[in-house]
Amino acid sequence: MQLDVFFGTQEITPADVSGRVVAIIDVLRASTSIAVALANGARAVIPFESSEEVVTRAKQLAREDVRLAGERKMRPIPGFDLGNSPREFTRELVEGKTVLMTTTNGTGAFTTVQGARDVIVASYVNFTAILTMLRSALRGGADVAIICAGRDRQFSLEDAACAGRYVHLLTRRVSDVKLNDAAAAASLVDRKYGGNLQRLFGAASHGRALTEAGFAEDLDVCAAVDSYPVIPVYQDRQITKVGPDRER
Repeated sequence: MQLDVFFGTQEITPADVSGRVVAIIDVLRASTSIAVALANGARAVIPFESSEEVVTRAKQLAREDVRLAGERKMRPIPGFDLGNSPREFTRELVEGKTVLMTTTNGTGAFTTVQGARDVIVASYVNFTAILTMLRSALRGGADVAIICAGRDRQFSLEDAACAGRYVHLLTRRVSDVKLNDAAAAASLVDRKYGGNLQRLFGAASHGRALTEAGFAEDLDVCAAVDSYPVIPVYQDRQITKVGPDRER
């Protein structure tokens, strides 16, 4: 089986994801916010590349059924209900709602996964749940691709470290897995920081930028491993969680 990591989305080709189980990672903050929203009862999260697409789609739905969420350069989009802080996606605000979301980095990654067998959303807050699914996929003979959304289409330390933790633990328990160079490099990043996510976020440029912008508390949420143990699955252009009402 093949386990590949991709740093950023700009060079991904259809062949890189075709027939594979794909995990998308945007630790700071879209992947985390999506997991929090679904754990708190959101009906679905629908990712969009632009705020204009969000507004257009919202007009097609009953306003009381949706929440508009998004950010540009870390800041909430004016007129939207929510930004991209995971602390905003409370049960009171999202339960039973469809969240229409656009972010600078994370939501655009979903345009690269056409042809994948399964697409899931991974982060630290749902780490073990996603690890279990990826391990099962590899043992079943599926190839896996982990896509790091990155920051502004560039490498991001926190996404690479999270991907590396998946690589490290998957290869420990599953034999005969081949890695691309990015997967091997991601594993080395994870070994450097280990479980010290506050140190990781402090070293990452995006983590420092969020702190400077007043979002330091978001980093605490993003670093809370397994705090929202859901499996978000992207299918038919929307993200819902695996559970009693939805089977993989």
